[in-house]
Amino acid sequence: MKRILLPTDFSENSLNAIRYAMAFFKNSEVDFFVLNVQKTSNYTTADLMSRSSGSTVYRAILDDNKKSLNKFIEKLKKECVGEKYTFHGLVDFDVFTDAMQQAVVTKNIDLIIMGTNGATGAKEVLFGSNTLNVIRQVNCPLIAVPEAYTFKDIKNVLFSINYQGVPTTSIAPLIEILKLYKATLKVLDVKEENIHVTSAETEASLKDLLGNLSYDYYLLSGIPIPIAIDAFEQLFPVDLHALIVEQKSFLDRFVFGSETSAISYNSRVPLLILRL
Repeated sequence: MKRILLPTDFSENSLNAIRYAMAFFKNSEVDFFVLNVQKTSNYTTADLMSRSSGSTVYRAILDDNKKSLNKFIEKLKKECVGEKYTFHGLVDFDVFTDAMQQAVVTKNIDLIIMGTNGATGAKEVLFGSNTLNVIRQVNCPLIAVPEAYTFKDIKNVLFSINYQGVPTTSIAPLIEILKLYKATLKVLDVKEENIHVTSAETEASLKDLLGNLSYDYYLLSGIPIPIAIDAFEQLFPVDLHALIVEQKSFLDRFVFGSETSAISYNSRVPLLILRL
């Protein structure tokens, strides 16, 4: 993973996620693409009328944000002197998720790292709307960094699964991180209902999925996903939590809890979101 997309709105939350990314890839050669997405609603009529008659609304907004982004990137460079990082500034005037998807495709992005945006509503305890929409709509692995979280070396990675068997999908980002940090992998198999798949069958599937990687396997059944994961993170040291998002329904159960339990999950550590 060497081409990393870092969205920013110049807030402390986004800056914290970018600092996490710079610490995460320390001593590695990385291209960081710092993306700022703007909407005209952020500008007043007076702002736009102050432009010359030949300047379009679109150009006026982009010019302002390019200047702000360049200053922001210069600040980042001063914080990582000596690292083999290259920063590229991107400014777009679009729907946020569309701008993100376009950047992923055109810049061959390997991974997105962004803040969780904090809690802004009853159904956004873990993710703000931008982060949640990116997870649902942008086809790229993503690390979501909790607000004010400070980077810690990745020593223990939790990989939670909740399927009848284990999905046969590429988990290359997870494997690369495990190898990069020589981290311990803990696989947590959460079954909310009585599913007739034995732990032996699941472990056999995991062997196919993870190859020669060593891991510890844990099974919890009859427990809502949020409670199971929260309890695990309290009992065991975890520096990164990886999960595969198969569909919206699973994501909603994971983030918000089931309709019957009304329990939501609030992650203590960054989340690595893998996509099918």
